[in-house]
Amino acid sequence: MAPKQKKKSSRRKKSPKPILAASEDMEPVNMESMGHPEIYPLVLTTKTQEIFNCRIDEDITDEQPYKLINKEDIFEDLRNRAAVSDFHPVKKIVQEYPGNELLLVYDKDFKYGLNFYLIGTEEGKENYLNPPEVSEEQEEYKEYIPEDVYIYKPPVSKPWVSLGSEKEIEEASVTESTKQITYMISRKRSEFGAPIKFSDQNASSVKDAYIECTAYPDKNFTLKQLEKDVGMQVIPQIKDISTQTKWTYPKNATTQYYPREFSEEEKETLKQSKPLVDFLNNASISVEIALQQNEITNTFIDDWKHLAEEEGTFGDKTDTHLKEYQSFTDLHSPTEKMITCVSWHPTIYGLIAVSVAVRLSFEDRVHFSGKLLLQPSLILFWSFSDPIHPQLMLESPDDIFCFKFCPSDPNIIAGGCINGQIVMWDITTHADRIENVKAGGSRSKKATLKPMFLLEPESNKEAMYIRHCAVSSIENGHKKVITDIHWLSDTFEINRMGSVFENRSGICCQLVTCSADCALCHNMFWDIRPQKPLTPQTTEKKKEENIEIPFDVPSTFLHLDLSWKPLTKVRLSKGETSLDHCPTKISLKEDHLLCKTQDKVLAQSKTAKAEEMNPYHNLESGMPNLLKPIDDFCTKFFVGTEEGEVIYTDWKMEKDPETGRLMPKKPVSLHTIHDGIVHTIQRSPFYDDIILTVGGWNVAIWKESVMTGPLLQSCCAPKRYTSGHWSLTRPGVFYIGREDGYIDIWDLLEKTHEPAQSQNICITMITCIKPWIFSSKQQFIAIADYYGTLHILEIPWTLSRPSTNEMTSINHYFEREVKHLEYVEQRKKIREQEKKEMEQEMAKKKVKIYQKSKEQMEAELKMDYESYLELEKTVLINLGLIKVTEKGSYSDVM
Repeated sequence: MAPKQKKKSSRRKKSPKPILAASEDMEPVNMESMGHPEIYPLVLTTKTQEIFNCRIDEDITDEQPYKLINKEDIFEDLRNRAAVSDFHPVKKIVQEYPGNELLLVYDKDFKYGLNFYLIGTEEGKENYLNPPEVSEEQEEYKEYIPEDVYIYKPPVSKPWVSLGSEKEIEEASVTESTKQITYMISRKRSEFGAPIKFSDQNASSVKDAYIECTAYPDKNFTLKQLEKDVGMQVIPQIKDISTQTKWTYPKNATTQYYPREFSEEEKETLKQSKPLVDFLNNASISVEIALQQNEITNTFIDDWKHLAEEEGTFGDKTDTHLKEYQSFTDLHSPTEKMITCVSWHPTIYGLIAVSVAVRLSFEDRVHFSGKLLLQPSLILFWSFSDPIHPQLMLESPDDIFCFKFCPSDPNIIAGGCINGQIVMWDITTHADRIENVKAGGSRSKKATLKPMFLLEPESNKEAMYIRHCAVSSIENGHKKVITDIHWLSDTFEINRMGSVFENRSGICCQLVTCSADCALCHNMFWDIRPQKPLTPQTTEKKKEENIEIPFDVPSTFLHLDLSWKPLTKVRLSKGETSLDHCPTKISLKEDHLLCKTQDKVLAQSKTAKAEEMNPYHNLESGMPNLLKPIDDFCTKFFVGTEEGEVIYTDWKMEKDPETGRLMPKKPVSLHTIHDGIVHTIQRSPFYDDIILTVGGWNVAIWKESVMTGPLLQSCCAPKRYTSGHWSLTRPGVFYIGREDGYIDIWDLLEKTHEPAQSQNICITMITCIKPWIFSSKQQFIAIADYYGTLHILEIPWTLSRPSTNEMTSINHYFEREVKHLEYVEQRKKIREQEKKEMEQEMAKKKVKIYQKSKEQMEAELKMDYESYLELEKTVLINLGLIKVTEKGSYSDVM
């Protein structure tokens, strides 16, 4: 242990910080608070100890607890292992050290918190290696200081002195008042082993052979014990009991103590025998399968619960809760990030993609914009087989807040950035890396998830970064974060006017995005094909301009890079004002069809591999000119805004009769139901006209043909809702995420006014929810939170399997709510009509009053005055103030 220094170091003082993984900007932590500014604690792993020959109890002992390390050796280790090196926290100290050798000391007692510490000054090293000599006066003073030596003194026995405790023990002890009875049963020795003969006899013929003693309650002896005094002891009561064993007849038996073994000749003969080899080859497969089944099978499962299942019941609490299956967290990211979007891979089972973004506000992003440019913005691909290392990492120019796989080709991915740009990726060359293949080499018809213990991750596995193929033009795109993105179906395409035409290519080529762009709030439609056919001259010009394309970037969408412009824009105007609505989420008519095209995508991917030609690689021909229009196509869609509005509008343009310009149509309906930003607007996978919206503190369900209002509107929740999603197998179930980490599970068959149950998933806000069907017997749901953790939970049987009449019951419920809204609308009209009629009657009465003549009004006033005089006389007579005379006159009473 180094002695304390009296001189203060010239280094600037700093407050002690917690010892964390150091980065390039962090200062090394020293022990200045303990009076040793030259000491820097370190953690040396076993690998580092072997590299520098400073292994504990081998190279470093109690007699010599230090090691001199060459400065160049530390620099070599930093170059080889970079941030992984244990000397990375003190890299700056090593660079500024004036000498060639640094002193490394083993901290056995963890005085400074870690197992080693480095002395960062030459003066501190000399004081440790050559401590200053103690003066003679101090030596003499130490002789007078008595040493504290512990001397063992054995205890001395003392006579017993009674203080009355034995009386308390006798009073607390329990003594048995009843006398114990001892029974002894025996029989003659000659009767042992004798044969026994049983025979029947009449119980009534023999005296005292059969006595019936029936039990009956006796109220005299029915006592209720209120209190019981019981004495307890540590050692249980011991009883000695002897028994007599029955001796059977003797029997000859032999026991083999040594196993039988084959001789060497027999062993050689058996090894060369073909039947034994064939038997082992055939039996080994069955044994391996049995061992795998033993690993997979849950030995604690209750078979009685799964023996018979009733569809009419909802099950108990244990059957309705989501069960944690797996979780993913990016441990290699240096900054704190949140998950913004989640999407399961359409064709590869057990693969899920998530987009992450830095957890910063707008002001902090502007302040740390320089540092954020140095960090990559990624989309991570996680696999069930490796929960630590991502399979792929898609790079983007800025943080991604929404992305979607292409329905025609899952290797094509489109995403929306926070800066308003659209990014395209093509992972066709990396598909084999992430695709699950059955053991045996043959591709399965439907990919299955392998057991986790069979998928061993590679030892030296490095994350693969994939660059984007194309980025949209930042001048012609959105000005704020893209909050939602959708692929249009491969059955149609639109032009600049918003008119719908047939899609001859048979692949998805157009996108729609939305963003709250302040004064330019747009829904934009994009086309990934060039607007004009590309000529060979363009490629030659690019070669002349010496534009080098990286070898790892495919040229699928090279014609779109930095020049991609939207095909058409749809503004959501607020009418007479110059302000626009701020859309956050959209839902198209064809969205419910895209979630059911999984088999179609599989078939297309197989045919593309068989033909070895990807249709997305031949987009240079541009957009077709002559297409057949589709007249009966519904061009209306739902939009959710930042103000909590749900708008039903049309993307088709119409000409303004005054100016002749193309203008978007007015919204068909607009309802302000939510009291916050709309986070989710999704169509039901079972009904193409039922829409779920989530925003603020409530949830609503809409029907596309009903414009009067929502079918269901929940009451105010205890916390704000942040996301939601329909169940993929039950039409009456949907999941809602809250900002406190809870998830509300709604079941319309059980309750329609509140959630059927609520379950806590994490401690922070839930940002995204995505269910996924693995098989007919197993379903998962992915729940992402604000801290960057992706939770994979298994959906229970009661929430995944629909009942027999669930579809019919939900249909009746929606029809009943539609009729209820129609009834309410009719009552409103009736009330308005009644109100108008009452107002008309009041107006008629006022007119009649004004139409009376002057004589009639004077006569009515005279009659009112006479009736008042009569009433006054009657009251005065009753009070005795006026007397009535015989002649009928009145006189005052004095």
